[in-house]
Amino acid sequence: MQPSIVMVARAGVLAALLLLAGCAGLAGPAVKVSATGGQNAPIVPAYGDAEDDVIGAREHPRIVASYGGVYSDRQAEIVLARIVGRLLAAADQPNSQFTVTILDTADVNAFALPGGYVYVTRGILALASDTSELAAVLAHEIAHVTLRHARARTNRVRTSEIVDKVVSGVFGADVATDQSSNRARLSLAAFSQQQELQADKEGITIAGKAGYDPHAAARFLGAMSRFARFSAGDAADGDDFLSSHPSTPDRIQKAVETARAAFGAPGLGETDRSGYMAGIEGLAFGDSAAQGAIVGRRFIDPVRKFTFEVPQGYVLQTSKGAVVGVAGDGEAVRFDSAEVPPTMALVDYLKSGWIAGLRPDSVVRESHNGIDMASGVAVTEQWHFRVSVMRLGDKVYRFIFAAKTDSPRFVAGAGQTLRSFREATAKDIAQIRKLSVRTVTAGSLDTADSLARRMAGLTRGTELFYILNNLYPGDPVEPGQKYKIVAVQ
Repeated sequence: MQPSIVMVARAGVLAALLLLAGCAGLAGPAVKVSATGGQNAPIVPAYGDAEDDVIGAREHPRIVASYGGVYSDRQAEIVLARIVGRLLAAADQPNSQFTVTILDTADVNAFALPGGYVYVTRGILALASDTSELAAVLAHEIAHVTLRHARARTNRVRTSEIVDKVVSGVFGADVATDQSSNRARLSLAAFSQQQELQADKEGITIAGKAGYDPHAAARFLGAMSRFARFSAGDAADGDDFLSSHPSTPDRIQKAVETARAAFGAPGLGETDRSGYMAGIEGLAFGDSAAQGAIVGRRFIDPVRKFTFEVPQGYVLQTSKGAVVGVAGDGEAVRFDSAEVPPTMALVDYLKSGWIAGLRPDSVVRESHNGIDMASGVAVTEQWHFRVSVMRLGDKVYRFIFAAKTDSPRFVAGAGQTLRSFREATAKDIAQIRKLSVRTVTAGSLDTADSLARRMAGLTRGTELFYILNNLYPGDPVEPGQKYKIVAVQ
């Protein structure tokens, strides 16, 4: 998912700092669930040809690493395995092998690779409200594979320079040693709009034939659209959460038409809400603490044990190995890591060509909180950058501040953030709150509003409740039915 921003300046600065995302569309018989603990989740027994298998096997560990690793949850894995088995039988692929992996990220995303590799994120599991909605996601991704879209996308990456163009727009032409560019390549090129619509149509057909509610695809597209706007701060163009995808209203309408034409009016097909709710009970929600946590304007990494704080006015979010902060006045900051030889001085790394428009005479060596750093200024045709790198232990980290105007306040904010970077203490780490999905049963007197108040202690919690349960303020709820809330552990 790639959020959109209302202000032109904000949209531009995010475009300068954020890299490409993967597919965030909708996204037999013998089904085995492999052991977890860092391994893949469900494996369904083979699909594809030898070259597809090689591509998938090569890219799989890199995808897993770039999205925070595998999320192990036995209940959710069993739900996934059962769904995939039914979908493959309905798709006339009962003997195909698909590896379905849950990625440990809050991103609402799903995508596929050649060789039958399908990925769903923890975030998409939390957003779905019943089994048929998750089946719609999985059927869409299976359709990408069976229609050979994943292979076509991989082939396109081999000849396309789209990722390098995005990276070089910020980092310069030489991206060989840049870790962010490597992550971007892992994302691959987005499916075309036509491929997305084809996968929508084929996925709805597969899910309906498998006995699931064929209208779940349209319903879940609507939920994803609402969540995209929520995550983007109610951006006006939040519906189009991936620029290469058809707009969400158009996809929803086409999904409704496909389901009606093939299966009839809503009300047919299995949803299995209760089974799904049981399967996601206790699912971790939000950012993984192992990948670092956002606490207000602070980012705390409990594993590598560092923290920093951005100036007032910035809103932080994580994005595939990076932390991105956006201010309402057209400024942004990106924090990430880079692979730098331990023998290379930070000043030399800063001057090595990875940042476009760097002024070599601006580069200085400095130290804050006992940490060696180097900083410099870069200017391109449209942007001013304040760039700093620092070495903590065996890792090198980077701050990249961007703004249209190199104002005194912008300069002061970049310096303030840099000086806040330090080793995290036990007290810092204790501030990290772990969130999880819990279910509550509606009583006879409950409404959507009364249940939403159970999340009032979280930032924008009541609004999030409505989105997670696909409800609106004032809606009635069904007594005895379970609804999702996010609880602090």
